[in-house]
Amino acid sequence: MKVIHLISGGDSGGAKTHVLSLLQNLNKTITAQLVCFRDGPFAGEARSLGIPTMICGGNHIFKIRRQLAEYIHREGFQLIHCHGARANMIGALLRGVTGLPVVTTIHSDYKIDYMGRPLARCTFGVINTWALRRLDYRVGVSDAMVDLLISRGFPADRFYAIYNGIDFTPAPDQGDRLPYLRSLGAEVEADSVVVGIAARLNPVKDMSTLIRGFAEAYKTCDKLRLVIAGDGEEREKLGALARELGVERQVTFAGWISGGMDRFYSALDINVLTSLSETFSYALTEGARFHLATISTAVGGIPYLIDDGVNGYLFTPRDFMTLGKRLAALGTDGALRREMGEKLFEKASAQFSIEKTVDTQLHIYGEILRRHARPRRERDGVVICGAYGRGNAGDDAILEAILEEMRSIDPDMPVTVISKNPKATRLSYRVRSVSRMDLSGWLGAMKQARLYINGGGSLIQDVTSRRSLWFYLMNIRAAKWAGCKVQMYGCGIGPVKRENHRKLAAKVLNRNVDVITLREPDSLEELRSMGVDRPEIKLTADPALTLAPAAEEKTDSVLLRAGIPPRGERLICFALRPWPGFSEKAPLFGAAARYAWERYGLTPVFTAVEKGQDPAAAREAAECLGDTPHYFLDDAGAAGTIIGALSRMEAVVSMRLHALIFAAGQGIPLAGVVYDPKVSSFLRYIGQENFADLKDLTQETLNAMIDRAAAQAGDKEAQAVAVRKLRELEQGNVEIAKRLLER
Repeated sequence: MKVIHLISGGDSGGAKTHVLSLLQNLNKTITAQLVCFRDGPFAGEARSLGIPTMICGGNHIFKIRRQLAEYIHREGFQLIHCHGARANMIGALLRGVTGLPVVTTIHSDYKIDYMGRPLARCTFGVINTWALRRLDYRVGVSDAMVDLLISRGFPADRFYAIYNGIDFTPAPDQGDRLPYLRSLGAEVEADSVVVGIAARLNPVKDMSTLIRGFAEAYKTCDKLRLVIAGDGEEREKLGALARELGVERQVTFAGWISGGMDRFYSALDINVLTSLSETFSYALTEGARFHLATISTAVGGIPYLIDDGVNGYLFTPRDFMTLGKRLAALGTDGALRREMGEKLFEKASAQFSIEKTVDTQLHIYGEILRRHARPRRERDGVVICGAYGRGNAGDDAILEAILEEMRSIDPDMPVTVISKNPKATRLSYRVRSVSRMDLSGWLGAMKQARLYINGGGSLIQDVTSRRSLWFYLMNIRAAKWAGCKVQMYGCGIGPVKRENHRKLAAKVLNRNVDVITLREPDSLEELRSMGVDRPEIKLTADPALTLAPAAEEKTDSVLLRAGIPPRGERLICFALRPWPGFSEKAPLFGAAARYAWERYGLTPVFTAVEKGQDPAAAREAAECLGDTPHYFLDDAGAAGTIIGALSRMEAVVSMRLHALIFAAGQGIPLAGVVYDPKVSSFLRYIGQENFADLKDLTQETLNAMIDRAAAQAGDKEAQAVAVRKLRELEQGNVEIAKRLLER
């Protein structure tokens, strides 16, 4: 593989470090040619690292384009990779004349790159904005940067994320830290707990918050010392603040550190970052290399490194009181510092090493070249429509599962999702998305797609809304009119109660649907009773059964944010929802939660699947708990972390179907409360009879269901076998879609 990298040649800071370390390591496996538009220290350092470097200077843009186009053709480069505004402009001009894919790495927010320089903003800034929208692919140096750009209207399916990686080879012994720290001017003793930061002293780094937080922590932990490595325009202001807060002697301004940063980080106990804005900071991974306990603002890509409360602490920018509490906690607990530092090192060295960065970049190149070579087809891809973008984790889990399965068929296939909140859908799943209200948008997508998927859930029903039934039937009819194959995918049917709706649904489905795959047998009976017999119908399973739990540390972080110990405490989940008649039965759930605690020692966790509605139902049920221990998990995140949280439970009592599906997938004993036939249908399908109807629920019935679930807690295998069979059946959804997509 041969890739040409374009950069101005005047870069510094994180962008410089990223490009030089990346190219140095890429050249071990591919040809990565660097072209700078000026000579100087950047190009000189690149040459010293053995990076093939060429200077293409001057201000004649079209002459540079001609020279580079000739060079690219002559040397047989396959891909153009740009870094920075000038390179993006040249790359946009080369795109047409070379026919090669052009990708740019966006190292910072282009809207604030020229802050305080209005002339540069009106020239280079405008040109860069133009160029960025004309390149083929974009790489953000964190998922947060990618999300920022997608939110500005860049195509969601043309983005990749990469993280700044460093060399985690163990550093040599740096010697006694006390002489070194004292050489920087720090007043330290052998038992001092040293907090450090390496950053420019400018407003974006918000060192004022650091000094205020340190001063708060020092009130309760007088062993703390703060060493600030760096300089900048706020130096005098920060010194005055330290004097004002009475910590002048405990705060050391060390200036810029010469001779590398290893000695500095090896002398610290706690690494801190207080930035108002970051993409992804090298300072944190460099500190992680030395196993440092770390506290940072939750900005940019940093939450992808630090799982709050697990391997470090996160806080909101400018919240110096929280920073102070975290500093004091780490300052007084050496074992906690060591534990968090070790966990951060384990994650950073596995996921944020230079080797990982290079592997990610090579994967991105491979995918871009594969997508660029993909034949253009008259009709291509999939349109997916369902109850998405509403904040319901169950419905969004269905979408996540369907997307994974479509990518297993063809990872480069264009996908468009019809969503109530298309912006949120684009950000969550990196796919094209149009609004349910954008008729021309989804009709246009249907005219280009080969397959339309009516995606999971119970969409064909009239219990919750007549209008939603009309919408989905109209959507199915429009997709067939636009020329798509139509599949209803792992779905539930009904109840459809009104006779006119039953006739309408049967007419639309018989005329417009090619294949219906169903998640349980009751839906098959409902279709037959409605007279739907023309489409091919197959019994499969719910796509959400295929989803895996999130990584352990992500789940730990979600639980800790809700005040729930991630391990060591026996838990039982209650997943409730508002529904007609629920308020009458709510005290029964509270009493059952107390029963689970008193009889089995299970602490109740009221878990929201739809975070906009479920917390109110949880609190209504918990009103009678009094001093019985319990927790509220109001926001467990996306499907992966919800599944992870449910996997920590010994039993799940649920009205929510997808809480039952997620828990079943992890072999957790279930007790279902049926407000809708789809709940009992699923439980019977997995051979689970431990359920009762909401309208008939009594305290004795609910307690007995908890007894049965508790008795099954030690025998998860029987349920796991049933779920494995369902997962095998679920693959029928994928096989049908693959057949309908055949050209």
